[in-house]
Parts: sequence; structure tokens; C-alpha cells
Amino acid sequence: MTPPRSRTLGDLLDEVTAARPYAEALVFRGERWTWAALQARADALARALLATGVRRGDRVAVLLPNRPEWIVTAFAAGRIGAIVVGISTFSTARELAWTLDHARPSVLVTVETFRGRSHLAAVHEAIPELARAAPGALRSDRVPELRAVVCVDEHRHDGVYRLDDLLGRAAETTETALAAARSAVSPEDLCSILYTSGSTATPKGVTLAHRGVIENGFAIGERQRLGPADRLWLAVPLFWSFGSANALPAIVTHGGAIVLQEAFEPGEALALLEDERCSVYYGMANMARAILEHPDRARGRLAAMRTGLTIGLPEDLAMTIEAVGARQLCNVYGSTETYGNCAVTDAHDPLALRLTTQGLPLPGMDVRVVDAASGRALPRGDVGELRVRGHTTPGYYRDPSQTRAAFDTDGYFITGDLGLVRDDGRVCFRGRLKEMIKTGGINVAPLEVEGVLLTHPHVKQAHVVGVPDRDRGEQVVAAVELREGATATAEALVAFCRGSLASYKVPARVVFRKAEELPRTPTGKVHKPRLRDELAAG
Repeated sequence: MTPPRSRTLGDLLDEVTAARPYAEALVFRGERWTWAALQARADALARALLATGVRRGDRVAVLLPNRPEWIVTAFAAGRIGAIVVGISTFSTARELAWTLDHARPSVLVTVETFRGRSHLAAVHEAIPELARAAPGALRSDRVPELRAVVCVDEHRHDGVYRLDDLLGRAAETTETALAAARSAVSPEDLCSILYTSGSTATPKGVTLAHRGVIENGFAIGERQRLGPADRLWLAVPLFWSFGSANALPAIVTHGGAIVLQEAFEPGEALALLEDERCSVYYGMANMARAILEHPDRARGRLAAMRTGLTIGLPEDLAMTIEAVGARQLCNVYGSTETYGNCAVTDAHDPLALRLTTQGLPLPGMDVRVVDAASGRALPRGDVGELRVRGHTTPGYYRDPSQTRAAFDTDGYFITGDLGLVRDDGRVCFRGRLKEMIKTGGINVAPLEVEGVLLTHPHVKQAHVVGVPDRDRGEQVVAAVELREGATATAEALVAFCRGSLASYKVPARVVFRKAEELPRTPTGKVHKPRLRDELAAG
């Protein structure tokens, strides 16, 4: 397919709309949005944001599940040079407050509650001035840049705009002012900040630019052989790069449709895949297994399903193909810092290659393997640390030291992952040098979980690792040393963590160890690989 001419998200929306104005762009709970309707709503919201004072480089935070408003806000912000900040709907009040402190948004778009978590209450807790402010006139000591909180629900809340009321301010901005804001947007401008757990105790804000999102997203779609007739099912959260920096640009650059599921539930997923004739699957192995084991699976033909992306072991990919019928499913390698993926198999590759390799590097991507200790380049076929150059993050938001540390002297992103490049150029992922835990496809930093456990008065030391798990890839397990005389139970510590951590970060298991029972390195540090092996063995 011919690549799009556009190199900013605003221009891309116009280009696709001009080519397919009345084709379906979005499907959500029976609502059907054409490209023309999506463009019109994004324009209206862009003008309303300008009316509230949002300007190029300002941040617009989105704390929403998979809803059309997430995508509309991303395009609206992109049209005026603002930066959309994806915030996890798993966030606790503590995590949300930290993200607001760090991202410093001018506007926050959220929902009152989702899956039992009261996001608006958490916002009020972090920003107490909100209850006393007129909508759009917030003055916060904690986040001075924050001017407006917008809720997509119909209810009215103190200090908060209803989305329709905010859109009413679009009339305050002229077409000329909108055009001027749009013309100032550069392909190299940042379009998003996505928070990901790294090797540090706090998340890192990965910045992404318009050009990279579009060019790499198009290349990812090309490997899947996407086209205007394709319909992509998306239950993977949009606040995750797999959703907003991968699935979204891949399908948009090819003019296809997005079928949104607000949050994954296997029965609803099956109904959407079947009824909407989805042809593209984006999901993790645990999602595919839940679909395969659902009682309705036997009655669903999923006749339109063809391709998509997933990650995992060969048996995970084979199971996913069986579960959803995606015979041309693609395997991938990458990270948020590499715009979602840097290597992808081709949909027409033989199955054996798609099961056992992560494919060739994408256009514009260079993947090399080095000795992790020396940085010396290794020959093809040797296992070492994977490093990537090309479409990589401009840096971590407000963290220049982490940005410098993330790249080597040749400009390659240091992935911290083990792998090799075969003689035919295909990338093969072999594991992680880092201690990062990946559970259900989401990164968890052990330091963050350890930090929360150490605030419990009965805990002396905590050591968190990821152990293999059939359903989620890895599960979070904590080895805890209690203070003398302490009586805390494993159940009590898990409950304690739930108060401060998103659900996927909470240890699935807590075991108790004395200091002398923990495996150690010659220098006396806890040897986490051996600890992981011991805990995996039971």
C-alpha cells in the first residue's frame, strides 16, 4: 500500500478522511463513527482546547478506558501541537497523583468511575481546589499548569466540565486560529507521553513524536498486510503503547476501522470478533486463552479473522492462532521506546518463522547485538544485548539523566534484552537482562513494589521477582523478611499492597525468608535470578 503523505497526526486524519469520508472509522457499543464524523469531533475538541488556553507543547492527560473519546482527544491534541498523556486506568490514587505531578497537564480528560475504581474521586483527592473552582478556571498548588478537568459522563461534578459543555467552547476559537495552530505543528514535535515501568522505582514518561508514530505505525501495518477493508479489534488499553503507538497508527495509516472494547471480557470479545467481522487481532496470550476456553467459542466461526500481533513463546502464538483463527498472526519485538515494535514478522512468512522469530527489523530500524559488559558488537548468531537505532524515543519526559543512560555512544537504544540476529537478519528475543517483570504484557518494576512493601511496619526487607506463569507470562512474587517479633501474614501484605499499587503490580504470592535463607552474590547482594528459580520451583 502507498504510504501516507502526512507526517503529523492532524494531517493524517485529514488525509484518511478525504479518501474515505463515509467509511467506518470507529465502532463502540453500537455507535458507528465515520472518518468524517471523527474528523469533525476532533476539530471541535481542538478548538475547545485552544479556548481553554492549551497551546503547542502543553500536555492533555487522558485517564479513560478504551472509548472513542480517547482517540478523539489524541487527534485533537495532535492537531494543535499539544501532547497527549496516557494514564493507566489501573492507577491508584497515589499513582495518579504522582503522574499528575510529573506530567503537569493543562487539561485532564477522565471518567467518573471504571471497574470499581473512582477516578474522579482520586482527582479530587490529589487536587482539592477542584471542588471550589469553576469549570475551566482551576488554580492548583500541586499542578499549577492544570486548568480544566473534563468528565465524559453525563453527570455534573463540582469544578468539572462535562465533555459536551467543553465542546460548547469551540465557538470561541475561529477557523483561522485553529489553522494557525495546526500549521505550527512539526513532524518532530512530541505527540504523546506514555508511562512505562522501567528499572527505576517510579515510572518513566516515554515521549513519542508525530513522524515516528506515523512512519513506524505504517510499517507495522504493512507487515500485517493491512488494508482499508480490515477491522481491528482492540481491547488492549490505549494508554499502553501496544494500543496507541502500535494498533492505532497501524490501522489508521491503512484506512481501516477500529472496533473498541472498553475492557477485555472474553464473552464480549467473542461477540465483537464475530458480529463485527474483525480481521485483525491485537492481544496477549492470556486473552487468547480466555477466548479459547470460553463456552461460546465453539459456536463462533470468526470467519473474517486473518492477522494481528501478539507476543510470547511459540506455544502461545500457536494457541492464539487456534483461539481466534488468525492464520497470518505476526510475532513482534520492541518496546514503548521503539514506537511499539522494531521487528515484526510478515503475515505471509511460513508459520515456523512466525513462531520462532520476531521477524526482520522494520524499515528505518537497525537492530544490533552487543556484549552487554563491553558494548562490543557481536557477530550474527551470537546471543547478547539487543540495541536499536532508528525510530526511537526522543527521550524520557523531564528526565535527562535517564535519557542519556538509555542510549550508547553510537545512538543505539539500550534495550536491556537478550537476543540474537540470525544470518538471514531475523531478530530472535531470548529474555531480559533487566529484572523487569512482564505480567499480562505490562511491565512492573520490582523496585516500586519493594518500595511499597517496605512502608509496612512489619517488613524489614522485600525482594520482588517475576516467576513464570502459564496465563500471564510472569507473576509478581515477593520474598519478605519480617522484623523481629512481627506477625504480618502473606494475605495482610497483599491487601496492604492493593491500597497503593495497581492490581497487576500487587504480588500474586508473598513468601517469608530469613536473611540467611536468601541466595547471595559474592558481594553479599541478593542474587535475584537464583531467587526467581527457587520461588518458581515452589
